[in-house]
Amino acid sequence: MRVRKQEYKPLLFTTTVRNPERIKAFIKVIANYNNKILTNEIIMRIVKDMIAGKYYYTMYEKSNPELNAIYIDSDAIFSDEQIDDIIENSPQDHKEAGFDKGWPSRFDTWYKFIKELGFIYYEMNKPIEISETGNLLLAAELNENPELEEQAFLNALVKYQRNNPFRRVLNENAPFTLVLEVLKLIKKDPDMSNAGINIREIPFFLCARNNNPQTIYEQIKEVRNKYGFTYSDEIIYELCFEELGVSKEKENRFKITNIMKEMPDEFVRKLRLTGLITIRGYGQFIDFNSTELDKINYIIENYSDYSKYENEYDYYLYMSKIDTKLINIQTNERQDVTAESTLEKWAEYFEWNVIKEELQILANNGKSKDTVLKIINGPTRLEFLISIAIKKTFENVTVKPNYTVDDEGLPRRHASGGLPDIECYDNKYNSLFEVTLLTGTQQNIREMPSICRHLRDQVLRNINSFSVFIAPTLHNDSIEYAKFIKFKDNLDIVPLSINEFIATAEMNSNLEKLLLLKSC
Repeated sequence: MRVRKQEYKPLLFTTTVRNPERIKAFIKVIANYNNKILTNEIIMRIVKDMIAGKYYYTMYEKSNPELNAIYIDSDAIFSDEQIDDIIENSPQDHKEAGFDKGWPSRFDTWYKFIKELGFIYYEMNKPIEISETGNLLLAAELNENPELEEQAFLNALVKYQRNNPFRRVLNENAPFTLVLEVLKLIKKDPDMSNAGINIREIPFFLCARNNNPQTIYEQIKEVRNKYGFTYSDEIIYELCFEELGVSKEKENRFKITNIMKEMPDEFVRKLRLTGLITIRGYGQFIDFNSTELDKINYIIENYSDYSKYENEYDYYLYMSKIDTKLINIQTNERQDVTAESTLEKWAEYFEWNVIKEELQILANNGKSKDTVLKIINGPTRLEFLISIAIKKTFENVTVKPNYTVDDEGLPRRHASGGLPDIECYDNKYNSLFEVTLLTGTQQNIREMPSICRHLRDQVLRNINSFSVFIAPTLHNDSIEYAKFIKFKDNLDIVPLSINEFIATAEMNSNLEKLLLLKSC
């Protein structure tokens, strides 16, 4: 087999499983086959599970009205015969090294980045392995514990190496640790902006040849001394091509939108998964999250220098082990920076029309283009937006969100399973706002029991308590459950679609009006 010549490349993680929610779903599927010998037969069973769970969507489904209707309907399920039909009529013109052409290679495309992060390991004719960090991520999913999810990604990403055996590029660095080291150099320099690294300087890290933070620091300083912050994208783009050693004739390999926009956006999202990085200047800079300086110093001390691995399995073992010292370092909580205390700042920053548009984007499963909001994952972003909307539009209401924030007041992870998403108070009522992006039967199964549990606890403290449940669309089971709980326990749950909530917010509402408007 012909081996492709190694070269310097910009860092692109994957186009298949960028979303951490999708990574968790993929691991949940393959975990059912833990310790099974990976054969084409097992791969096809996983493929069927992926299609049945609607984690993978083929063009054949899209072109077939009956199958497309089932895919779109979150409650509808494919029959075994329909799944077989989808597989048979969706030939995968795809070949990955070590896997047969077709669905086996598609399987490898799904899972190779998850393997690269050390969450799982597989080879043909060898047992599938779910690692320590993979099980940590599974526990986060099964227990709805966002802190465990953050720990799993932190452990994986601070260890991540560019020239690992799965990639085999010439770039030789640990990109996440490199960012932390350069930030430290910038913050020590009184002539540099204390805000951190400009978002448009991120390509220097994506294209870096080596693991020398001094080189990138001096490059950033030189550009700022020459242009301030008024440099064009083309300036950075050309410098990156010099670093990569790409000739002008081959510039079309990496378009300017890839280098200056898409790749940096994805890299910042990954940085944010660790909880170590915040955004300054309303989306213009990345900086240390000062509540995690103990973790940051530990990482710089222990991961700036690293061992190289020539063997894929040895690298996987390195990536897969949990650094218990790292994940157990306590966050330095700041009493002056909480979700509640910083909400006013963000309510003043975002105009109502932006909040409304962003809520509608979530309602329609779209993508945010806002420089701040797009780096917050969907479920957490919904909690953030609803909190801001209540703060901006409801009269005489105290709003206490329960998502965890960084030192800028930006959400780093959504409220844990033991707390309501948002607590609201006025001089009479206590209202618990609970939000979800789920729309199918899982909406009722996963959300309504905990909503009732939170509300029962709250009623013991204040008889004038009720809950508001907000989702893109309301499943009929959720509506019926709310009616049943009103009949059974006299608990008030107000179910609203996102668009219904928007309409209510625009009426200058308050908690009492909300309860009277649509109480079940």
